[in-house]
Amino acid sequence: MGPLIWINGPFGVGKTQTAYELRRRLPGSVVCDPERVGFGLNRTLPPALRGDFQDLKAWRDGVREVLGVALRGHPGPVIAPMTLVDPGYFAEIVGRLREDGHTVHHVALLAERATVLRRLSERGLGRGLKRESFAVRKLDHCLERLAEPEFAEHLTTDRLTVPQVADRIAGSAGLPLLPDTDGALRHRVRRVWTGVKHIRFD
Repeated sequence: MGPLIWINGPFGVGKTQTAYELRRRLPGSVVCDPERVGFGLNRTLPPALRGDFQDLKAWRDGVREVLGVALRGHPGPVIAPMTLVDPGYFAEIVGRLREDGHTVHHVALLAERATVLRRLSERGLGRGLKRESFAVRKLDHCLERLAEPEFAEHLTTDRLTVPQVADRIAGSAGLPLLPDTDGALRHRVRRVWTGVKHIRFD
């Protein structure tokens, strides 16, 4: 049974990019994205009733159960990239998983506001920050909440590349990564492709 690596942080800080960099270089690892559970729940509701799916107890219970199944059944590390800033919700999911006997390594990726806005703009498909209005609205709240002690470990990413962030997380968790052999061009292509695969249209 492998550990859970929960990658927290504000929207746009680089959680998904880091998660897939870890999966690429951490043999036997798998990414389980809690956001997909939320999308599924929202799609079952009439549009007028859709809100923040994290407020649904079904999401919190479902994420804990799904990650528990993955951790019990998958022999390698399970990686979960997900913004989670409510302390109560954090306790319901991460705290309960720990109580259930699972090893959970949690890290909150942080960066200066300007850095996150730049990263959001870069993934905006030519529309700048217009496409990322939800993330921009939540940014200050996320940065403030995630800086609190209950969301440690904290990792400041302003001057780190995605591979360097992955190196720091793996090192903190005691997990050996394969060396990063990508050149600058391949690294850029990987980032773009990962971003394209995770574009949301709903």
